[in-house]
Amino acid sequence: MEKNLENILNARNIKPTAMRTLVLQILLDQNSAISLPELEQKFYKADKSTIYRTLKTFLNHRLIHSIEDGTGSLRYAVCKESCNCEPEQLHVHFLCNNCNSTFCLLNSPIPIIELPKGFKQTSSNFVIKGVCLACSK
Repeated sequence: MEKNLENILNARNIKPTAMRTLVLQILLDQNSAISLPELEQKFYKADKSTIYRTLKTFLNHRLIHSIEDGTGSLRYAVCKESCNCEPEQLHVHFLCNNCNSTFCLLNSPIPIIELPKGFKQTSSNFVIKGVCLACSK
């Protein structure tokens, strides 16, 4: 399994380190996007700045994407293998009002908006709020 994690990191030109493979494994194990404080709680003893730098590296190499879901803290999720986080590849997110989990809706692309001349899109954020499947049962 660790070799597979190293392959994922290498595919995005990220040097595999022990912390990077651990953080990647935790991100891959999640059913929903995770915030930095939630990620920090998964480690018994780890330097918080190292975790933060790892996330920044993953973001810069487009291994993960960040989500502003309106809760006041960014959440992170692993990108699909073919994703480069270009505007036409972005997807809608769902924030559950009950459990505060944020889910990637990979099959629901964010609509492309025609911007006025001279405007350049660098990112988009589209969050739907409601009750997730687990909480609605």
